[in-house]
Amino acid sequence: MARGDDPEPVTSLDGGLPMSARQEQFSLAFVRMIAAAAGCSIKSHETDYDGVDITIASSTEYETYYCPQFELQLKCTTQHDRLRDAHFSWKMERDPFLKLTHGKRYNEAFLGVLVIPRDDEPLVQLSEEGLLSSSRMYWEHARLLGDISDGATSKTVHLPRTNLFDVVSLQSIMQRVGEGGVW
Repeated sequence: MARGDDPEPVTSLDGGLPMSARQEQFSLAFVRMIAAAAGCSIKSHETDYDGVDITIASSTEYETYYCPQFELQLKCTTQHDRLRDAHFSWKMERDPFLKLTHGKRYNEAFLGVLVIPRDDEPLVQLSEEGLLSSSRMYWEHARLLGDISDGATSKTVHLPRTNLFDVVSLQSIMQRVGEGGVW
């Protein structure tokens, strides 16, 4: 650039974070918003080695437990073609599946898959009327994901479309955990 020339205009104010990292951050933010609205808190994990990303905790006393909590494995995708009439299909690799569904887990465990807008659509829109996102998360209890066949390298699981992760469903999950419910 010659002295006195204007710098080239910035064509994008994109922060440069790769899409996979954006998806990870957005899924965590999504769950944090729902948890906050439901009156719950989040406990972070340093790693997801044990097959979960976060723990959601309540500060309420239920019939059986005080301060119940459960663990959540988060996934995020733009793959809308996985939506079916009754469920959302998600392919899990063998090792993460076995960790999440392990029968000796101390805390209840769930899988949540956040479906976000396609790459050419905004993740969020903000106006004076509020924050809007067409994202939605489907969930299922790990015990209901089934088993994986011997020798299989992956398994496709089905998350019911009726299991939409929202404030009411989170409070319902927490109440069931707090009352010692069995899935």
